Amino acid sequence: MDTFNTRGPGSERPRPHVVLLASPSAGHQIPLAELARRLVEHQGFAVTLVTFANFPLPAHDFASCIPPATVATAMLPAVDMDDVPAHEWHDIIQVFAQLVRRSLQNLRDLLRRIGATAGPLAAFVPDIFCSEALLVAGELDVPGYFFLPSNLNWLALERRFVELHNGLPPGEYRDFPEDVEFAEGVSLHRTELPVVFRDSNSLDFQRLLVSSRRYLLADGFLVNTFDEMEPALVEAFKVAAEQGTFPPVFATGPLIRPSKQEPDVDDRHCLCLEWLDRQPIGSVVYVSFSTLGGLSLEQTTEVAAGLEGSGQRFLWVVRMPNLALPAAADGDPLALLPEGFLERTAGRGLAVTAWTPQVRVLSHPATAAFLSHCGWNSTLESVQSGVPMVALPMGVDQTMNATILEEKLGMALRPPAREDGIVGREEIATAVKELLIEGERGRDARRRAGEMQQAAVSAWLPEGSSCRALQEVATKWKAGCGACDTKRHY
Repeated sequence: MDTFNTRGPGSERPRPHVVLLASPSAGHQIPLAELARRLVEHQGFAVTLVTFANFPLPAHDFASCIPPATVATAMLPAVDMDDVPAHEWHDIIQVFAQLVRRSLQNLRDLLRRIGATAGPLAAFVPDIFCSEALLVAGELDVPGYFFLPSNLNWLALERRFVELHNGLPPGEYRDFPEDVEFAEGVSLHRTELPVVFRDSNSLDFQRLLVSSRRYLLADGFLVNTFDEMEPALVEAFKVAAEQGTFPPVFATGPLIRPSKQEPDVDDRHCLCLEWLDRQPIGSVVYVSFSTLGGLSLEQTTEVAAGLEGSGQRFLWVVRMPNLALPAAADGDPLALLPEGFLERTAGRGLAVTAWTPQVRVLSHPATAAFLSHCGWNSTLESVQSGVPMVALPMGVDQTMNATILEEKLGMALRPPAREDGIVGREEIATAVKELLIEGERGRDARRRAGEMQQAAVSAWLPEGSSCRALQEVATKWKAGCGACDTKRHY
């Protein structure tokens, strides 16, 4: 049963209500839960965080996504997905799009029920994977904003994607140029773009254009970044909004759950924290890659050899590789590590397979560096903890993120990959040693990580950029509560 907390302490008047819609991904639900908390505790809204019954998260991810008790929650009923063609399941974005499309009536009913029983709807904010849901906001005359759990580089790429196709007749598509400029001094080579953007002949490219064009229907965007992280793009989007060529964009990050709010850890999780307690300050490289999929078996072997060759202490969250697994592994990722690796590194390394409280690990005094795939949540957690990174991007937006971290922010080292895409053991070992014990680049990365940590903290101070941006959005929503402003089309 859905429950909606709508009244402030001692208040008889319902507070304006904001509804957030999260796709079935921990990487989206965690920052949305933190956004919900800030809207309730700092801006005086009632908030309902809506999720889908389809594709429930694993227990540890679900626990990480639970908002505080001040935030109401609702779950859209499960819908039948059995007829989705097997070949489409490889593209999780398209699967989510199907889920949203089939859940639109349930969403309409929920929003009408909240509006009728829980006070005026001030805004509806779906995350970017739920783009079709924004159409419901227009139907109900509710301001519709998108939430982007990634960064402004991604939004700038989507904007250029749509502009690239302006004026083309339906059914015609155009490839990106070799160099794609987002703003003055901000550009990426076509090979650094996510794979889905590289081939105009692919069905995924063409489908993505449909959802990207919906972004122009939004009243605005809330993005999980902050001004000091992407200053040129903050300014570029500000100018675009003033000129009426793109909806307003608000940098309202970093939206990271405080370590004290991470789920309680069991004995297995305590093991890694207790192990860190016994290590010298600033001596450990933390190693963890995407929860959505592991490294290839070959890359896992190279990471293991690189850690061993570096001679440094490490805490490694090992996950099953992506490729077909030997039967002998029996579902145990540790069984796929090089023979004798665990024994040879037992005195200075700890490899675990359980979920770990990542924010606590990164903020631990012993943690000196983070060997990561550079997913945006992991990136922001590292920034907030002041921990420099060794970047091993695996796909999606991670290559772009790694470029930002290395070339723009200077707080990451990115060892070069071979022609087959694998990063070798010697390159990994060199980068780890550079960050922990030697090298001018390592010293610079550590210094920049500390500076970005201070900038992240400052962003949420009362006069900080993210605090002011969220206040500006809140003021708009409260002023227009109960009636949607006339929709602007870009």
